[in-house]
Amino acid sequence: MTPLNPHLAPVTVPDVAILARLQQLCDLSDPYTCGPAEEDLFTRAMAEINAWHRDRSPFFRDLQDAGLPGISYEAPLVHANFFKRHEVLSISRDDVHLHLTSSGTTGQKSQMFFDEWTIRSAQRMVARIFDHNGWITPDQPVNYLLYSYEPARDIRLGTSFTDNYLCDFAPARQVEYALRDTGNGHEFDPFGCVAALRRFAEDDVPVRILGFPAFLWFTLERMRAMGVPPMRLPEDSLIILGGGWKGHAERAIAKHDLYARITEQLGVPSERIRDTFGSVEHCVPYIECAHHNLHAPVWSRVFIRSTRTLEVLPYGERGYLHLVSPYITSVPAQSVVMGDLASLHPGQECGCELTTPWFTIHGRAGVTRNRNCAVAAAELMKGMS
Repeated sequence: MTPLNPHLAPVTVPDVAILARLQQLCDLSDPYTCGPAEEDLFTRAMAEINAWHRDRSPFFRDLQDAGLPGISYEAPLVHANFFKRHEVLSISRDDVHLHLTSSGTTGQKSQMFFDEWTIRSAQRMVARIFDHNGWITPDQPVNYLLYSYEPARDIRLGTSFTDNYLCDFAPARQVEYALRDTGNGHEFDPFGCVAALRRFAEDDVPVRILGFPAFLWFTLERMRAMGVPPMRLPEDSLIILGGGWKGHAERAIAKHDLYARITEQLGVPSERIRDTFGSVEHCVPYIECAHHNLHAPVWSRVFIRSTRTLEVLPYGERGYLHLVSPYITSVPAQSVVMGDLASLHPGQECGCELTTPWFTIHGRAGVTRNRNCAVAAAELMKGMS
């Protein structure tokens, strides 16, 4: 019998008496189930988490008492940038299980703190989506190429944590990193990536490529410049991308063009290439379906807000991406407005088997470049293409 992945194991809320509905919501095992019962449960879980933060966070209590417009599920909006300047906790420092940042060595950093429930429940969401897609393969080793930071002493970047965590779903035969630890920071190693891909293509186990799409694109470009012929990675190889093109938007290519090049040069079919969206401020995972759309899982709700009035916009219109989830007990970040422009679409417009709404990211809002881990990583690519 295949052993249960540890990230699918039960996890208990900090206080079962006052967070019973939150426990029930996060215990839902089908990541894309939806209906009146699930909506009622979500509403009740949001009421519980709002009361939790109100009792523990003067910041959230004052925000709620201010009666600001534009709330959803009785939770006032908080912009993700707020966490770049303020540390606001609803738990004691002694209960902090994990501390992650959203930036590299330069730029403003979001400082996010997680108790054990918060980080483990978010990890279980990822595991359930992977399980839904058949990507948990404890009996099938794989070779990993991680387009992220090689672990270094005291590194706390959310992307590094996530990519290494994703390696738990299939045992590793070999692991190679695109961003190598030099002892004085990290350095992009395109030749090492090309060499790893050539070696992996000759192996008999699938390959999993995880991380920033820009690094993978630069590797494909380097392969072409070197005259490396197209290869075919072993069957069941999987590519999970995340982090966007921040810092190199002028050199970004369309998502489907990138996927076509991956299929052309690496032989991985389109349905085994998936982009993701997530952030250290909102750890609920959004992973593309086979049609390459980002559906909302049962544990969250997605809204699009007007860039002028913050009012909720109808399907198809572009505005600020607003993400709501009651999962987080450590920080009052249950209702976060991101710095991304997006549009929301009804589930049936996708054409896949999922019925929950899905969203498209159209880029970053504002004229000032927002710096985060992808921006810091992009600096390492200067002169590498």
